[in-house]
Amino acid sequence: MQTIDYPPTTDATAAQEAQAPPKDGLLKYLIVGIFFGIVLTKSEVISWFRIQEMFRFQAFHMYGVIGAAVAVAALSVYLIKKRQTKSFNGDAIKIQPKDWGKGYRYWIGGTIFGLGWALTGACPGPIFALLGNGVLVMAVALLGALAGTWTYAALRPKLPH
Repeated sequence: MQTIDYPPTTDATAAQEAQAPPKDGLLKYLIVGIFFGIVLTKSEVISWFRIQEMFRFQAFHMYGVIGAAVAVAALSVYLIKKRQTKSFNGDAIKIQPKDWGKGYRYWIGGTIFGLGWALTGACPGPIFALLGNGVLVMAVALLGALAGTWTYAALRPKLPH
């Protein structure tokens, strides 16, 4: 039985890359993605106006959604650790403790993320939901997010971690 570490280590990443793709294809991920997009749309978290309300401290809606997500995630992690939950493949799930190390990097990354979110009106997940809803200008935001990810990957070896 294999242990899955999160976040993945170099050895775990190499082991994951060596695994063959799932036999059932990507259909299940497409279905989950469509469901996620519907939930984002119906809950209005992809609404530019809701996001602006949040950043201007004019409404509780987005704070409530984010708070509920944090509570569900915290409860889920607690239950995974307490019950020693296994993955669908039967592998043990082991969540590594967070190394806060140099905390300033989280402030810098969070600030960059928040500025992008405030300027575009979308964070990474809703970009796809917005594109699916026909807001084609979000293709520019998607290209910006991909460029930022590529830039980080290129600079990562030189950054203080």
